[in-house]
Amino acid sequence: MSNEMNQQPRKRGPMGRMGRGMQPGEKPKDLKKSIKQLAQYIGKYKIAIFIVMICAACSTVFNVAGPKILGKATTALSEGLMEKIRGTGSIDFARIGTILLFVLGLYLMSALFSFIQGWIMTGVTQKVCYRLRKEISEKINRMPMKYFESRTYGEVLSRITNDVDTLGQGLNQSITTIITSVATLVGVLIMMLSISPLMTLIALVILPISMGLIGLVTKKSQKFFRAQQEYLGHINGQVEEVYGGHLVIKAFNREKDTIEEFEKTNNILYDSAWKSQFLSGMMQPIMMFVGNLGYACVALTGGLLAIKNVITIGDIQAFIQYVKSFTQPIQQIAQVTNQVQSMAAAAERVFEFLEEEEEDQTVEHPVSVENLEGNVSFDHVHFGYNENLVLKDCSLHFENGNIYGLIGPSGSGKSTLINLIAHLYEPQSGTIYINNVGLNEYKEKETLKEIEYIGQNEKNVNPYEIVDPYHRYSREKIEKDLGYILNDELSKGQLQYLYLYKALRSEKSVIILDEIFSYVDMDKIKNAFSKFKEMKKIIIVVTHEKEVMQFCDSTISMEDL
Repeated sequence: MSNEMNQQPRKRGPMGRMGRGMQPGEKPKDLKKSIKQLAQYIGKYKIAIFIVMICAACSTVFNVAGPKILGKATTALSEGLMEKIRGTGSIDFARIGTILLFVLGLYLMSALFSFIQGWIMTGVTQKVCYRLRKEISEKINRMPMKYFESRTYGEVLSRITNDVDTLGQGLNQSITTIITSVATLVGVLIMMLSISPLMTLIALVILPISMGLIGLVTKKSQKFFRAQQEYLGHINGQVEEVYGGHLVIKAFNREKDTIEEFEKTNNILYDSAWKSQFLSGMMQPIMMFVGNLGYACVALTGGLLAIKNVITIGDIQAFIQYVKSFTQPIQQIAQVTNQVQSMAAAAERVFEFLEEEEEDQTVEHPVSVENLEGNVSFDHVHFGYNENLVLKDCSLHFENGNIYGLIGPSGSGKSTLINLIAHLYEPQSGTIYINNVGLNEYKEKETLKEIEYIGQNEKNVNPYEIVDPYHRYSREKIEKDLGYILNDELSKGQLQYLYLYKALRSEKSVIILDEIFSYVDMDKIKNAFSKFKEMKKIIIVVTHEKEVMQFCDSTISMEDL
């Protein structure tokens, strides 16, 4: 349609907030509510999730038991080597081989259970994502147009893309990660205590230091992550607006102002992104330093205890492995905490959308629009976006067999008027009648079947598909009528005449022609309008061409409404 829809601040196009992802620092407004809603939503898969929990626990148990048993092989090897050196015995390779085969069996069982839980959980998450996307898609068709007028297209599309993907990834990883991490922590702690309480105490003293440092870094980085995501959305919106409104920017010489605004936003994004990424990158070096410090303390203490024959060499080996295994799940829990927050934030946005107010789709005794014949009337109609009224106490009458010229500056409400006729919007007050029947008595969107909107909005579409999408006529006949071949290199004049040809063959009751005359020869326009008169339909012409207005039976100025 015309540019009237720009009358309200609105970022159009898919890039509105498509860059917005649930990054670290993204938190839901109500974490408990979001988690509860999500838990209720996936309740139908509780048996599968229970099996996943069992498999994850079993996998962890088999994995945790491995190092201590493997340590016995190391002890047997070292003791056998010492006996061989002293000449009192030899290495018991049969015993060592048995231990190694047993450990291999444990790790294979752990891998098997891990595979099963991963396979089941992936299936559950994909089913949830599929169901959410389906429900969002169905929800969109039930939403009132006013909802989309107050939000960017990118914001709505991000529910299906970013948010659902974030939810799916978080759900797939968080449940199994939490189970395995907690089970690993408990199992490893028990194993460490069974080897040496003293060494366990030393290892545990190191942990608060690392957790404190990580917590400090995370707290500092969160505000920068939030700023990064906020201004990334601003950047995407600006780029999309500049791209979509390039001609307007050129026409009003706004290039300098646009560049300055972009650079200002881009500088803020650069600053916040640099700080967030730098602080995030500090976590790994901190953990490595603290971890290496812990290993050194444990190795020194273990060596002293081995000298005193309190523990064996194999115990030291196993304990060092357990220390590594102990710090890993702590890191995983810290990561999954952020992931759960991001997942909950994504779930919250999705469920907020699914809970939005819907249009009333039911009509008790709907009126049919088949072969619509009659008039269109506006009876004291008020309509606006948010608090800004575009139409105030508007009363109009469109009569069959007449051609109406619709004029007015950009933003005056021409497109709004057309959308109200098509029943895309509901008037805030007043009534719109078709065939002397109020629009609310027709089945929702049924009136669109009898309205032919023709404007220069078909892009990357085969010209033949534009004029005859249902292939009711042969291509040869259409090309003969037009006088030129339909290809992808049509001039603007040829393309606009194609729209006129489409309108002349329309079987619908109301035909709307939106700015399709500027490059068409005047003789062709005159001939087309004479045929419009014979069609006995309601023809509404949106144009700024004064020469075209002379062919209309009456003119409606939006400034007078």
